[in-house]
Amino acid sequence: MRRCVRVLLAALAALAVGAAGACAAPVAGAAGLNAAERRIVASVDRRTSAHVALLRRLVECNSGTLNLAGVRAVGAMLKPEWEALGFRARWVDGAPWGRAGHLLAERTGRPGAPVVVLVGHLDTVFEPTSGFEGWTELSGTAVRGPGITDMKGGDVIQLLAVHALRDAGLLDRLTIRVVLSGDEERPGSPLALARAALAAAAEGAAAVLGFEDGDGALERAVTARRGSSNWTLQVRGTPAHSSQVFRADIGPGAIFEAARVLAEVRDSLAGEPYLTFNPGFVLGGSDVAVDSSAAGGVASGKTNVVADTAYVAGDLRTLTRAQLEHARAVMARIASRHHARTDAAFTFSDGYPELEPTGGNRRLLALFSRASEDLGFGVVEAVDPMRAGAADVSFVGDRVPMTLDAVGLKGDGGHTSSEWADLRALPIQGKRVAVLLARLAAGVARSPEAAGH
Repeated sequence: MRRCVRVLLAALAALAVGAAGACAAPVAGAAGLNAAERRIVASVDRRTSAHVALLRRLVECNSGTLNLAGVRAVGAMLKPEWEALGFRARWVDGAPWGRAGHLLAERTGRPGAPVVVLVGHLDTVFEPTSGFEGWTELSGTAVRGPGITDMKGGDVIQLLAVHALRDAGLLDRLTIRVVLSGDEERPGSPLALARAALAAAAEGAAAVLGFEDGDGALERAVTARRGSSNWTLQVRGTPAHSSQVFRADIGPGAIFEAARVLAEVRDSLAGEPYLTFNPGFVLGGSDVAVDSSAAGGVASGKTNVVADTAYVAGDLRTLTRAQLEHARAVMARIASRHHARTDAAFTFSDGYPELEPTGGNRRLLALFSRASEDLGFGVVEAVDPMRAGAADVSFVGDRVPMTLDAVGLKGDGGHTSSEWADLRALPIQGKRVAVLLARLAAGVARSPEAAGH
C-alpha cells in the first residue's frame, strides 16, 4: 500500500509541474475579465471548501451501477443542491431499462435565453464488492476515492459553476438543463430508452457540456469521441475426420475460416486513423453454446475432428458514422468470400455513438480556452480522440451546434482502485466553466472573433 501511495504522489507531482501556472492565484493577472466575471472568480473561491465537503460525502457513498440503492442515494444528495439554486429537480425511475434511474434538473431563464445542457453521471464502476471505498488523503491536495474524478468531481463542478453564475447575477441569462444518469458506466437496456431523457434535454439546446475527467490533464478537453459498437462472427464448417482437412470437398472447417476472416479484416482496417477492431472472445469446436447474458459460453470438440462451428465476439470503435458504415461493409464483404464448404457472416449491434469532430465543437473549445487564458490558467487544447473513450455526450452531439466534454475534475487512475483527484483542479474548472457559461449567455459564441479564435 505504501508503494501505491508513493506512485500516486509521484504522479501528482508530475501533474503539479504542468499545472503550476494554473494553480497560482488568478485574479490579479486576469485582465481579460469583466466585472461580472470577477464576481464569478470571487464566488468560486468563497464556495470551494463547501463543495469539497459535498464531494467527500458523494465519494463515501458507494454507487456502483448495479447498486441501485447507492445510485439513488447519490441522486438524493444532489437533488436538494439543485433545488436550492432554483432548479426543478426530479428523479426518473430506471426500472424500464433495468437500472436505478436519472436525476434531472432544469431552470428556465429569461425569454430568449440560450439553452445549455450539463451532463454528468451518478454511478461508478465500483460495486460494493470491489473493496475500494472511502476518502483517502494522499497529500494536501491529492485525494483517492471511488468515482472521485469519474465523475462525482464533475457533478460538483457543475454546482460550483452555477452557484458562481447566480452570485454574479447572471443565472437568468441562461436556461440550464442538468442530466445526471445513473448508468453511464454500465448502461441499461434498451439503450435508446435509457438515454431518452438525455436526448430530450438536448432538444433546442445551443451547447452541451460534459463533465468527465478526460485524460486527466488540465490543459485538455474533449471535442471528439470514438463510438463503440459490437459485432459477432458466426462460422459453420463441414465436419470430417481431421486427416481430410485439406481436401477441397471438405474445406478448412469453422475455426480455420474464422481465423482467415479475422486476419483479413485486421489487415484491411488496421491502417485507418482512429479505427480499432478487436475480437474479445472466441469459441470453436464440434459443439458450441453461447451464453449471451454472460458474454461467454462453452465449446467442446476433438483434436481429430474438423470443427463444425466457430463464434467470435468483439467491438469496433470509429470516429464518424461514415467510418463505421465503411468498416462494417468491409467486414461483411470479407465474410461473404467464405470457402465453398463453409458459411460465415457478421452481425452488428449499435452501442455508444460517435461524437464527431465538428466546427461547432472546436468553436466551443476555443471559447473555453479563451476563458481559461483570461483567467490566467493558460490554453486548453483538444484531446486526441484515440485517448477518449465513449461517453454520454455522444448521444446528443448530433443534436446540438456545439459539444465539449472533459471539463470535470482532474486526476488519474480512473476505473482502478488507484483513482485519485487533484483538488486544486476543482476551483480552476469551476471558474473556467462559469466564465464560459457567462459568455455563452452574452452571445459570444456568435461573434466573428470567437469563431476565429
